[in-house]
Amino acid sequence: MLNFLSHFTGNTGGSMIVLSLIIIVCAIFLEDITTVVVGVLAADALIPIPIAFISIYIGIALGDTFLYALGAFARTHQRLAHYIDHDFTSPFRSWLEHRYAFKVFSGHFVPGFRFTTYAASGFFRFPLRTYIPMVIVGGLLLETTLFTISYWFGSFSSKWIGEVRWGIAILFLITLFFIGRHNLLAYRAKKAELPILDA
Repeated sequence: MLNFLSHFTGNTGGSMIVLSLIIIVCAIFLEDITTVVVGVLAADALIPIPIAFISIYIGIALGDTFLYALGAFARTHQRLAHYIDHDFTSPFRSWLEHRYAFKVFSGHFVPGFRFTTYAASGFFRFPLRTYIPMVIVGGLLLETTLFTISYWFGSFSSKWIGEVRWGIAILFLITLFFIGRHNLLAYRAKKAELPILDA
């Protein structure tokens, strides 16, 4: 995605609509990576900031909608519907229901948490009146934070060698992943009253 977007932005000319659509598709599946990459490219003036920001958020919003719809669709499957009120899923459903709004909000910030939380929201048919505001706020906060940091980094490192600056950006994403993973493990260990074990 990194090489593709970099190459594409250098050859699009006036194809801003096509570029926007590509950013949207990338953000649906890889919101963090897309935001960081597009933020740096915007700092290099390869993508207009308004188009970059709006396209990323549309992609994030569509991704959140897709995950909820995926869960809602799964409950219509005969075999999967068996687990809606099953003893196997009951602990997870109870855990998700407790402080549901906060958990949905946190879905954007903990690696791997977004898919399970948002798809489960649709599967268990949690209220959209809570789901929609929380994913909107969470998505906007995540995008604004990552985009701002990435844009600042891109502006600061504009004279650096390309491989070096992208390597640092990738390292930043990896660091975020492990911080989020550690926090999730710590939270689970605390809830289970078990010692924290790093795998």
